[in-house]
Amino acid sequence: MVFTEAGTGPVRPTTTAIAALRPAAVAEICGGFWGARLAANREVGIRDGFRQLHEAGNVENLEAAASTTAPLRPGQRIDGAASGLDAASQGYRGPVFMDSDVYKWLEAAAWESQREADATLDEQRAVLGAAVAAAQKPNGYLNSFVQVVTGAPWADLAVSHELYCLGHLSQAAVAASRGAADDTLLEVTARAADLLDTTFGPGLTTRVDGHPIIEMALVELFRQTGERRYLDLATWAVDRRGRSEHHGRDFDFTYFSDRVPVREATTLEGHAVRALYLASGATDVAVETGDRELLAALELQWENVVESKTYITGGMGSRWEGESFGAPFELPSDRAYAETCAAIASIQWSWRLLLATGRARYAHLIERTLYNGMLAGVGLSGDEFFYANPLQVRTGDIPASSISPALGRQRWFSTACCPPNVMRTLAQLGHYVATTTDDGVQVHQYVAGTIRSETLTLEVTGDYPYDGDIAFTVAAASGEPQRLSLRIPAWAAGASWAVESVGSVGSFGEGAGPAARHDAPAGDYLVIERVFAPGDVVRLSLPLEVRATTPHARVDAVRGSVALERGPLVYCVEQADQPAGDEVDDTMIPVDAAASITVRSEPDLLGGTTTLTFDDAVTGTPRVAVPYALWANRGSGAMRVWLPTA
Repeated sequence: MVFTEAGTGPVRPTTTAIAALRPAAVAEICGGFWGARLAANREVGIRDGFRQLHEAGNVENLEAAASTTAPLRPGQRIDGAASGLDAASQGYRGPVFMDSDVYKWLEAAAWESQREADATLDEQRAVLGAAVAAAQKPNGYLNSFVQVVTGAPWADLAVSHELYCLGHLSQAAVAASRGAADDTLLEVTARAADLLDTTFGPGLTTRVDGHPIIEMALVELFRQTGERRYLDLATWAVDRRGRSEHHGRDFDFTYFSDRVPVREATTLEGHAVRALYLASGATDVAVETGDRELLAALELQWENVVESKTYITGGMGSRWEGESFGAPFELPSDRAYAETCAAIASIQWSWRLLLATGRARYAHLIERTLYNGMLAGVGLSGDEFFYANPLQVRTGDIPASSISPALGRQRWFSTACCPPNVMRTLAQLGHYVATTTDDGVQVHQYVAGTIRSETLTLEVTGDYPYDGDIAFTVAAASGEPQRLSLRIPAWAAGASWAVESVGSVGSFGEGAGPAARHDAPAGDYLVIERVFAPGDVVRLSLPLEVRATTPHARVDAVRGSVALERGPLVYCVEQADQPAGDEVDDTMIPVDAAASITVRSEPDLLGGTTTLTFDDAVTGTPRVAVPYALWANRGSGAMRVWLPTA
């Protein structure tokens, strides 16, 4: 990745915000583990997404909104029997939130334009952008479902997703402005936001949208435009949560993240994606308004969610019912929902908390979720996806719904929130790699490429996460003292580092040539302070010992089991790798398996990976484990992460 102009990513705190760190900038990931996934996303996933939006009716709906003069069911509210998820009307196709998929795709394409110019993507962005602009009403209102079907703006905020869609529009507009130097969508968004400002807020209404995201979208729009009223409206929206008199119908307020005021909550509950988006927006509000009390409440919520409501993969949301968080330590493997969108929302929240505090724990969770919970949601091809991500699929599992992983990866879904969400996350991935301060650079995630700040340029090489040796070669330096901070994962006990210097002397007194190795603090940042010179090489070694991780004693569903991890990767046993006649469901692992596991590089397997092999504790049959994120790339079948011990 290449960082050029500071603060051009999806999150850009103002100079007066509570921020320990500043986003580094534009990124280009060059090769390595992530390079292949980003290439598939760009060349296959995003391009197929454009086609899917046309086939599924998303674009057709916007065109209908632009041409329809009278709604199909004027004044009627959304069908409660369908939970607001389907218009069931001739003239409109799909769920009420179809517009949001267009906006997420536009955001992905904008970040891709920043990574590398692409005339085809620019043309496609122009086509969809024109459809969006044409659908907008003169007063700024924009929602194809309401315009085509009901003609009743804001009547069903519990289920209409009107502000949710506008939130994604705003994020797409900011991405286009920062990533593609295109303000066309920003003008559309500003008109919509101006309408919101005269419709919602103190003295206007007590209602909030049933699906949060408008909060963080308005904050970022404020950051982009300088319009303080957008931040004020976001602040109001956050403070209204837990205080709304009604949602317009008899729904469980827990589902809508509206049972407890944000600053009084101690954990997250209800629909996982909604709760995580709200927490992200509340964090944005806290840092921009200087509200340290709110920030402290959100940090406590994060601690409790990670401690008792997060899967080992970083996945969140244990219940299919309501796509929701369960009770503390309710983390079943086979019934895990762990929606791909929830993993993405978790990354967004942790990134905001990392910027606010500079604490390594947030970057640790980002890494775990990126390599496991999020990445499992997209296949190696770039155009096949999972909606839900359980940690176990049994032999002979009969799919209970159209999104069941037992069906295998799918190209698209009737509720297609996850595919374009993955696309935009991968397209902006480089922005989550590094940050800057006045006196240095902080590297949070290790990918092959180049990190460039105003005072220091680093070429990063290595085969992480399969190999723990990472080199940072100084390509340019200011000649002034710099602090290079490298995150040492909590699992990397025994990590070490050294500087090979071309002659400058730093705080550890190295002279020219190879330096002695030093211990690095697992779970924190290694800070190297010195006057760097071009040609200096910092070598970091992260031990990739296999770990047999035991679950928390209160997680009843997997008590007596272990999960295999190596570096940031969680492993699983998949049916495709087992001998004929041996069922994954029967796998038993020795208690002391970690000491005798064979680690093998497999360059021709699953795009190139590393497998773990152990002997079954009962049969003695060799069992092969692959990274969880790579399962189901060879068809559907049984799989499990947590392995019973014997």
